[in-house]
Amino acid sequence: MKQTEILELTDLELKDKLKSMEFELAQLLLQHSISQLENPMRIRTMRRTVARLQTNVRKRELQAIS
Repeated sequence: MKQTEILELTDLELKDKLKSMEFELAQLLLQHSISQLENPMRIRTMRRTVARLQTNVRKRELQAIS
């Protein structure tokens, strides 16, 4: 998910997307621990996407406070 796509989401959509991506990342890590993944680089891209989402959630929370 690109930064431009993240910026277009509403606050509620952003938080929902974050929860679903965190769940998907957990599933990938579980699959990776059990057996080898077809594309292990997906873990890295998923982890970075989750970090981008978390950053934007926090940024919006701080803007709401100000």
